[in-house]
Amino acid sequence: MKQKIIRNARIVTADEEFTGCLVVEGGLIRSIDRGDTSVTGAENWAGDWLLPGLVELHTDNLEKHLVPRPGVLWNAHSATVMHDALCAAAGIITVLDSVVIGDMDQGGTRSQTQHVSIEALHECRAEGLLRVEHLLHLRCEVSAPDIVEVFEHYADDSLLELVSVMDHTPGQRQWRDLSKYRRYAERYGSFNDAEYDALVQERREHQERFAIPNRAAVIAGSRARALPVASHDDTEVAHVEQASQEGIAISEFPTTVAAARAARAAGMGIVMGGPNLVKGGSHSGNVSAAELAQLDLLDIFSSDYVPASLLQSAFLLRDTAGWGLPKAVNTVTRNPARAIGLTDRGELAPGLRADLIRVRMSGDMPIVRAAWHQGVRAF
Repeated sequence: MKQKIIRNARIVTADEEFTGCLVVEGGLIRSIDRGDTSVTGAENWAGDWLLPGLVELHTDNLEKHLVPRPGVLWNAHSATVMHDALCAAAGIITVLDSVVIGDMDQGGTRSQTQHVSIEALHECRAEGLLRVEHLLHLRCEVSAPDIVEVFEHYADDSLLELVSVMDHTPGQRQWRDLSKYRRYAERYGSFNDAEYDALVQERREHQERFAIPNRAAVIAGSRARALPVASHDDTEVAHVEQASQEGIAISEFPTTVAAARAARAAGMGIVMGGPNLVKGGSHSGNVSAAELAQLDLLDIFSSDYVPASLLQSAFLLRDTAGWGLPKAVNTVTRNPARAIGLTDRGELAPGLRADLIRVRMSGDMPIVRAAWHQGVRAF
């Protein structure tokens, strides 16, 4: 079986970094060694970084390609393939495409995209059109009247690896600041004051009617299928305590230090958005990822809506938060993989999948030069 031998690479394992060699055979990492080799045919990486392929638990990037402009619904196969190519170029080798289910807009954009995106994902995989591995993350809007019905429709999907429960009702969690919620709500067109007030009132009425029973149903359905569940936008300690009591092990985008501290105390994995760190704060006005990093209240990064932010976040943790590079890289590789039970990837170790990325620094910016999925060149 043909081997691929990489030499003179700056290798980052789960625990250390060093210059060395790595051998790939049969889609797996065969060996890792310090120092150089004189084996004929070995690729000289000239000091470029060799990292595990990145693992993404939550990206809305597919939706951006499906709806590139308000009111424009793009061909789902084309959107999926372009999203896939961007993930590969960003070094993301395992990506959970996060699809919002539950229609809060009564025929809005997401009600149109939720079904076509999942269908296109399966079809593109079956046709061999994708460079990296795509799995599914169902983001369940618990205040939506139809969420339980849609969840049950997809709960046994073969690609489903993660479920999150979220509540975007204005005035709480992510949208405590109603002025920021209005700006978000008007991304597809403006409201007059009366229309906006009516929208907020409707959202709050739906929450009061549906959120508690729908959340319970989604969590029960996930537990019955042994699916990991994340709690989205925890803000108060009570939110984390509720999630912990429900058996939820992931706190996704906590909005306050208090919630993050409670999540750490409860043993929950803490996920923050890469754009939050790169841009220096939350676009919703919530706690910054940098502050949580300084407090060591951060385990996993998600690229959220910018795939390139994932790799940049790891190096920013090293450069601005004082984290060692192995610990920082774990937030975008090993930690997310382990959080959903993927033990065959996420770090450089013999016997694991040869999901690899070659990274070169351009100033202080990490640039992906090449990527491999199970030993096969993806970018």
